[in-house]
Amino acid sequence: MKRLIAFFSFLILAAAAVTAGCGGGKDDKSAYKAVLKEELVVCTEAAFAPFEYEDKKTGELRGFDIDLIRAVAKEIGFKKCTVTNMNFDDLIPAINARKADVSIAGLSITEERKKMVFFSKPYYKSGLAFIVRKGVDDVRSFEDLKTKRVAVQEKTTGALYGEKLQEKGAVLKMYETTDQALMELMAGNVDAVICDLPVLQHFLAVGGSSYARLAGDPLTEENYGIMVSKKNPDMVKAVDQALDALKQNGTYDKLYDKWFGSGKAK
Repeated sequence: MKRLIAFFSFLILAAAAVTAGCGGGKDDKSAYKAVLKEELVVCTEAAFAPFEYEDKKTGELRGFDIDLIRAVAKEIGFKKCTVTNMNFDDLIPAINARKADVSIAGLSITEERKKMVFFSKPYYKSGLAFIVRKGVDDVRSFEDLKTKRVAVQEKTTGALYGEKLQEKGAVLKMYETTDQALMELMAGNVDAVICDLPVLQHFLAVGGSSYARLAGDPLTEENYGIMVSKKNPDMVKAVDQALDALKQNGTYDKLYDKWFGSGKAK
C-alpha cells in the first residue's frame, strides 16, 4: 500500500510540475492574451533622431524606437501598430486619457514621471551630455557653461540641468523640440545644447560636427522605458515579456546594430 501511495504521490507531483511549467515558462502567452486586440496605438514625439524622427522624403516615422515598438507589437500578436506623432507635452495626457496604449519617445525613467504613469523595464541606457558651438573654445566642463547661452528641450531632464546653470548666471533658452534647439545652435543663437548623448552623437555624425563639438563628460546615466497608463497594468506585463523575448531571439540586437552600430554597450 505504501508503494502505491508513493507512486500516486509521484504522479501528482509530476503533474503539478508540468502544470507549473505550462503556466510560468518562457513560452507562456497569458500576458499577451490579456491585452491583445486588433491594433496597438502608440504615441511619440518624432523629433529625437535616431530614436524617432520623420523622414523628410517620405513623411514616414523612422528610428530605433519606431522599429522596436513595431517589433514589440508583432511579438505580442497585434495585427496593426499605429504610431502617432504629437507634442512632447501631450504624451502623458494621451496615455492617461487612453488615447494611446503606449508611448515610446526616448523617455527617461524618472521618479516624477513614475508618479503619473507606469514604465516598462529599461530598454536603452543613455545619459545627458552637451555640445558647444564651434568657436566657443573656453568650455571644457559643465561649470564653464554658466556664462553661456544654453538651449534645452522644455520639460526634459536636460531642462533640469539647464535650470541649474541659469541659477549660476547662464542664459537659458527652452524649445519645444530638440531639433529646434539644435537649429538655434547652428544659427549661432546659442552657445550650447544639453541633450541625450546618443542624440547629440547622431547630430554630429550627420553634419553637425561642422557646427559643434562634444565637450566635457556625460552628466548623467539614464534608462529609457516605454510608458503605459496606470489604468493598464496588464500592458506593462505584456510589453516587458515582449522586450525579454526580443532580446532572447536576437531581434533587439539586430535593431540596435542597425541604428547605433555594433560593439556599443546596450
